Amino acid sequence: MNLVKRIGDRTSHVGVIGLGYVGLPLVMEFAGAGFPVTGFDVDSRKVDLLRKGESYIKHIDISPLRGRKAKFTATTDFSKLNGMDCILMCVPTPLNRNREPDMTYVFDTARAIADRLRPGQLVILESTTYPGTTDEDVRMILEKSGLKAGRDFYLAFSPERQDPNNKDFDLKTVPKVIGGYTKDCLRAAKALYDAIVARTVPVSSTRTAEAAKLLENIYRSVNIALVNELKVLFDRMDIDIWEVIEAAKTKPFGFQAFYPGPGLGGHCIPIDPFYLTWKAREYDFSTRFIELAGEINTQMPYYVAQKTMEALNRKGKSIRGSRLLILGVSYKPDIDDDRESPAFPIMELFQREGAILDYSDPYIPKLKKTRKFDFDKVSVKLTPRILKAYDGVVIITNHSAFDYRMIEKHARLIVDTRNALKGRGIAGHKVFRA
Repeated sequence: MNLVKRIGDRTSHVGVIGLGYVGLPLVMEFAGAGFPVTGFDVDSRKVDLLRKGESYIKHIDISPLRGRKAKFTATTDFSKLNGMDCILMCVPTPLNRNREPDMTYVFDTARAIADRLRPGQLVILESTTYPGTTDEDVRMILEKSGLKAGRDFYLAFSPERQDPNNKDFDLKTVPKVIGGYTKDCLRAAKALYDAIVARTVPVSSTRTAEAAKLLENIYRSVNIALVNELKVLFDRMDIDIWEVIEAAKTKPFGFQAFYPGPGLGGHCIPIDPFYLTWKAREYDFSTRFIELAGEINTQMPYYVAQKTMEALNRKGKSIRGSRLLILGVSYKPDIDDDRESPAFPIMELFQREGAILDYSDPYIPKLKKTRKFDFDKVSVKLTPRILKAYDGVVIITNHSAFDYRMIEKHARLIVDTRNALKGRGIAGHKVFRA
């Protein structure tokens, strides 16, 4: 197989489509392994910054790319796909307003590849999706070129497993699941990933690989829903859910700790399970467990809003007219990614009740308009004077950059959805947990 040999020689040209949280780390690993790499994106701002050697994702240091300019280039010109030997699709797979898969980015990207597809190329989809996307939908689009998958070109699926800013696991150390359309397709894809990751996990089909990724995220969604439901129950029973979890996780077998929060965020857990519920309808199957977990998790912003109103009432304040400061709008600590952040539905609920809102987040200087929300706000710098100006602060994301002792000292009232204060040994009469 000619392609496998070129991959082994590091002479095969790798193209990565989508230079976000998934695509950019791939570009860096392939370039670092000695492959010539081209990054494709429709966002000219990203391309321009990469050409200058600057990163647009705070936790990703792209300085290694600066010394590899001979190996790496970024472009918005998709006509150059014809020159790639291996093409990786790392584009978004969001939900539409009806909570159904929006495959626009994947299918449009597949059409762009099909227009330039040539014999011997390897095409890999990394975007999380429903089983059957690769070997049915993407394959049919690519085969409109007149070439046949498994005969004229190679086709595979390998789900991304990125956890932004995780200090313990990165792209290189996390095992890579790979499914090929045929055995030769699998062989080519495995050879490519073997060059950059410590371990590859080949499976029998692209559908198995697609289903494995969904299982990973559904597992987390269901268990987070469980502890979220228990949080609400234990709150009524005057039991500390965080203390319960700490006690339970001392069991050395049969238990894995999951933690409650104000709602789900990020591009995976709030979205991916619904790709399977949608596909299941094709088979006359109702995924009740998954849907129940989704229902519980999507109710958590309402719980936070209610607990905030109760906390204000105890201080003799109504939420209408109260000034509230939201602390953290990214979906997890210490990253600049606010996709599907629970902060946004919570802020919308507060505004609906008449609260006056601001936010502070060292990673998100300005809120961008999304398909669901439009908050025209910039981040407020935290100071004792600023904190005292608000009737209450609501901790949505527990960034390590926040000075929690200063917050506890100067804020009038604190609603903590992340156990950020007690978890650091900080407690007080003005701290309420939600």
